[in-house]
Amino acid sequence: MLRRLGWLIGLSQRSRQTKTLDAQPYVARVKPVLMVDTVQEIAIYIHRFHNLDLFQQGWYQVKISMRWEDGDNSSCGIPSRVVQYEALDSSSNDSYGVWKIDDKDNSFLTQPFRIKYARQDVRLCMMVSFTMPLERYEGSATSSVILKFELLYSPIVEDISVIHSDACPAAVHEFRIPPKALSGVHSYCPVHFDTFHAVLIDVSVHVSVMKSAAYKRPVILSSDASNGKNLASGNGQSLKKIASADKKLVSFVKALLGARDTLLEEMQRLSKAVGQTVDLSEFVSSMDKALLSDSASTGKSVEVEGTGQGKQQNNLEKLNGPFDIASDDWLRNFSKEHLSRTFHLLGTQLHYLWNTFLAFHRDNNTKILEYLRDTWTKDRRAEWSIWMVYSKVEMPHHFISGMDDTSNHSSHKRVSSVLKLNDPAQVAATRAELHRRSIAQMRINNRAIQDMHIFGDPMRVPIVIIERVWNAPRRTFSENSYMRHVDRIDSSLLNGHDDEGGTRKHNNPQHSGRELKIVVFVHGFQGHHLDLRLIRNQWLLIDPKIEFLMSEANEERTHGDFREMGQRLAQEVISFFKRKKDKHARYGRLKNVKLSFVGHSIGNVIIRSAIADSLMEPYRKYFHTYVSLSGPHLGYLYSSNSLFNSGLWLLKKLKSTQVIHQLTLTDDPDLQNTFFYKLCKQKTLDSFKNIILLSSPQDGYVPYHSARIESCQPASFDNSKRGVTFLEMLNNCMDQIRGPSPETPHHQRVFMRCDVNFDTTLYGRNLNSFIGRAAHIEFLESDIFARFIMWSFQDLFR
Repeated sequence: MLRRLGWLIGLSQRSRQTKTLDAQPYVARVKPVLMVDTVQEIAIYIHRFHNLDLFQQGWYQVKISMRWEDGDNSSCGIPSRVVQYEALDSSSNDSYGVWKIDDKDNSFLTQPFRIKYARQDVRLCMMVSFTMPLERYEGSATSSVILKFELLYSPIVEDISVIHSDACPAAVHEFRIPPKALSGVHSYCPVHFDTFHAVLIDVSVHVSVMKSAAYKRPVILSSDASNGKNLASGNGQSLKKIASADKKLVSFVKALLGARDTLLEEMQRLSKAVGQTVDLSEFVSSMDKALLSDSASTGKSVEVEGTGQGKQQNNLEKLNGPFDIASDDWLRNFSKEHLSRTFHLLGTQLHYLWNTFLAFHRDNNTKILEYLRDTWTKDRRAEWSIWMVYSKVEMPHHFISGMDDTSNHSSHKRVSSVLKLNDPAQVAATRAELHRRSIAQMRINNRAIQDMHIFGDPMRVPIVIIERVWNAPRRTFSENSYMRHVDRIDSSLLNGHDDEGGTRKHNNPQHSGRELKIVVFVHGFQGHHLDLRLIRNQWLLIDPKIEFLMSEANEERTHGDFREMGQRLAQEVISFFKRKKDKHARYGRLKNVKLSFVGHSIGNVIIRSAIADSLMEPYRKYFHTYVSLSGPHLGYLYSSNSLFNSGLWLLKKLKSTQVIHQLTLTDDPDLQNTFFYKLCKQKTLDSFKNIILLSSPQDGYVPYHSARIESCQPASFDNSKRGVTFLEMLNNCMDQIRGPSPETPHHQRVFMRCDVNFDTTLYGRNLNSFIGRAAHIEFLESDIFARFIMWSFQDLFR
């Protein structure tokens, strides 16, 4: 007890003498700490949750978090502000509870909402703002930020109070905000999660650099008497740290100055786009006056190089005049006090601008979202062009015969005569692999927010080679007009940019009014009606107004005759068409009707069989776009997959499947009486305005030339009746495609061949990859290639 009392009155454990102070005044050793700091401000607007294709009903939540890409889990963003910018329907039973912030992992969770049916919309109308410290980056970030969205799921239970505790992660979708974008960006950012949890969350992301509201306190070390002995050596180190702090201060001022100018520019761009003027003239004027008055108070001038002799200019005249932001030499002439005042002044201006923008966004959130979404849509072509290769292919007017046209005259196949002797599928695969290797040498660091499903591992993304096939102009034209024709094509679809007329046609009053757009999806051999749901989902994202039919007429009935399957499909399509047309007619007269088809594998043969049926004759005038995914349009003649051919032979011998006989043109001893020969003579392709053929050189289930409707080397060397029959089938198909587009004979039909090359390392060594089935099924299990093609040519899918 006495010992404890001694402590209270200042007695030491070892000595009971009172501690005395030194005669000389003691200077506490203070660790030099920079008294200014910046933070990354990232505002996430969650506008709407749209259920595209969730498999389960239940309660869902969206969880948002973010972190530095080069940091650990501790360097994450902290939710600092939450705003509900629109009142929600409180009478609905489809939402429960409120949003919350999880302090354990610094994440934000929306309120739980109930999903009951497909294509259901849930309005969330929330904004959450995250702050991320920039202290280790000295003002401007050199690392990317990973923005993470998680979908949480809870089953429907009687006691809804346990929703939060029962919620479990169902899917994740991450995005990367590169360093260039962290200085300031305003972008649309759609969240889809994965192929098993297909949704659309309308999200917009707004980023800026701000002055930190809290500063570090200086750390005062122990006041032990021994400090005085180390004071001299500590001063030298402190001076070095203070010099380093001056450099950091320059970086901080430079970062805030760039962020302020970017935010001003973006606000002016958005206000002009939505037609709502934000008057910032008074702010800019007061901003300049504040900076100039602060400069005058310093009374210091800077030497600036002129035309041979120095000129004295005020510091802030230099700041407000023309300068190179990328260089910080002009800032190094400022004193530390002036830099500190400039930093706080810029921070105050940025704070005002940021709050002004948030208020402006709150008042015009719908228009801003529409503008950002349109901008994002237009930028898809340029951003995804990394994995796309465009080329031009001339379609000759004369018939294809023998060796004359085995080359498709495309520019990339005129390299040498050696390529013409190789297998076209192997040439295509080699070309794609070379392009894939070139991607490994690219440095992708743009200002756009990057989808990690694509940019997470660029080497694993499919390569798409697009050939725009066009009719060769007659040689009666002059050489100058021919070259102009080629240039016009090159500047439009080949480079991934539609002409202005194609963009404006949707806004033309002649095309305005009610439209009925139907898309029919047809599965392949032993397929399921939902096989093509990923293509359907992408089509719905491009045009939410389409009516789609996932054909079930031939489910579990794909072993019989193609004619019967085609007739069943025709009846199903006509019944669906009449129901939808009657429904839309109740709301007014229909001015336009479009009927499109998408088929996978032999589903394409079923589609063409249905079109050839007399039942479909009145509906051919409505045909719009036809998309074929690896369809055997010329049957299985000249198939190079010996293992697959052996399997077909066994099926014919053991099961005597009619569809296999028809595919191999063995359903009749006379080749000209076979089903495929007669199908190719019928008009099944000439009514479509747009035809897109997707193929893959890795697909061993469907012959490469058959999916592309082109000749092959074995057929070119075959002078037998088999070779002649094949060329007749090919020419009959090409004659239909070569003809003018229906209803617009002065316009050329859009005809594209798209080679999709998947990353085969993902397949591993299994039976599917060994027999060539893996790539054939990949058309159904992956949607990245579909995104590339469909979003690059959106007019074909509207």
